[in-house]
Amino acid sequence: MNSEYTPDLDSEDDLFEHYRFEVPKGQAFLRIDKYLMSQIANSTRNKIQNAAENGDIYVNDVPVKSNYKVKPMDVIRILLSHPPFENHVLPENIPLDIVYEDDALLLINKPPGLVVHPGHGNYTGTLVNALAYHFENLPMNSSEHPGLVHRIDKDTSGLLVIAKTEAAMTHLAKQFEAKTSEREYVALVWGNVKEDEGTIEGNIARHVKDRMQMAVFADPEIGKPAITHYKVLERFGYVTLVSCVLETGRTHQIRVHMKHIGHTLFNDERYGGHLILKGTTFTKYKQFIDNCFKTLPRQALHAKTLGFVHPVTGEMMRFDTELPQDMQEVIEKWRNYSKSHTAEDEEE
Repeated sequence: MNSEYTPDLDSEDDLFEHYRFEVPKGQAFLRIDKYLMSQIANSTRNKIQNAAENGDIYVNDVPVKSNYKVKPMDVIRILLSHPPFENHVLPENIPLDIVYEDDALLLINKPPGLVVHPGHGNYTGTLVNALAYHFENLPMNSSEHPGLVHRIDKDTSGLLVIAKTEAAMTHLAKQFEAKTSEREYVALVWGNVKEDEGTIEGNIARHVKDRMQMAVFADPEIGKPAITHYKVLERFGYVTLVSCVLETGRTHQIRVHMKHIGHTLFNDERYGGHLILKGTTFTKYKQFIDNCFKTLPRQALHAKTLGFVHPVTGEMMRFDTELPQDMQEVIEKWRNYSKSHTAEDEEE
């Protein structure tokens, strides 16, 4: 329950239980932040309130804010994205695609399939293990992960900024918190997106039935506010290539928001995009989709551009990457498919 900000951008982790309390029958109604201060050694109200703000405090499996009044028989749990025990990161000689590096920071183009940090069954072979091998004395973020300012999913490719000093970590984290960093993703989604561009707004929180998923909630008291701006780049009939610019950085934000408006990411297994959601019933079409899935065995999402103010020079820096080979190949397959089929065959 560290009070420092840690963006939870597209984290692939499950949650780990750090604390659990069952409120006794005789307990009077009391704000949960005050109650937890009396229960957790060395805790502060500020840390508890930050944990609540981040959606880490659950009562009867529902996230609550710090002004929630504890009632008798409530079950209070504090769930965080990292294990409750301290991990000893094993340095591993995993190659890194470094786009830029100086004394304060570095930019990495993460390949698909690389887990960002240890946890949830992945304690070796992660980006953090690679960083521990290639760099010494990286600063720890609030989750005790060296160098990490933000995260992206295992099967999402693209740009990550890594802090090399404590000052850079603090400066960069504040930019993500203040929403001044610039982040653009490119995604291939199911369906023909009607509008050329638009904005998706909706609070995001852990799915009530499937803990491995996030979901959009209409209730403003549930989850964290999230805003995604999208723009159509190219239409292929049954799928659409879109650019998504993040105003906030919530867990699985693009994946959840695009599904929320009816356009699940192509081959996003966790959210149902590994099924044929649009198209024909012809065998040849099914074979075409299967071929696409084999070419791109992950969700079609790439963190293409990243912009931020350099923590030392004050210069605005912007970085851009090419789409990875697997996404390029699938896009080309769809481009050829859409050209060879008439508009009458396509669904809106």
